[in-house]
Amino acid sequence: MSTATTWQTNSTSSEATELLGEKLGASLKGGEVIELVSDLGGGKTTLVRGLARGAGSNDKVASPTFTVSKVYDCPHFQIHHFDFYRLPNVGIVGEELAEVAGDEHIVTVVEWGNAVAHVLPANRLTLIIAQTSEGSRTISLHAPKDLAYLIEAVQ
Repeated sequence: MSTATTWQTNSTSSEATELLGEKLGASLKGGEVIELVSDLGGGKTTLVRGLARGAGSNDKVASPTFTVSKVYDCPHFQIHHFDFYRLPNVGIVGEELAEVAGDEHIVTVVEWGNAVAHVLPANRLTLIIAQTSEGSRTISLHAPKDLAYLIEAVQ
């Protein structure tokens, strides 16, 4: 049985959150699934902006809240960024997520994953962003043993 790895940090600015994402992005290999958990305005898109930059993307990162998904090109893989906040029924987008999750040429990032819990693999990195005060957040990372390298990269 594999054990999980957990790590926590505090972020006092958008720049710090983005830098954490950048470090994480630089350690991605392709095939990883990342679930982002936070309230609205919690910093998920800021983290993904850093993640994409760290993975080598020059694409402009924006929240997929209204478009449901966005794709960012990186030198060795693509990042597929899903946001299920506005979908009462995930339908075909849930099927799209199921098709790309775990593909070695794609890093899958999911916001509001409770809507697609039945599709998300157990083998994923989960980041929980909790606002502790104005501009300050606690970010917790939880990974199964075979994704521990992602946490090691940001420590």
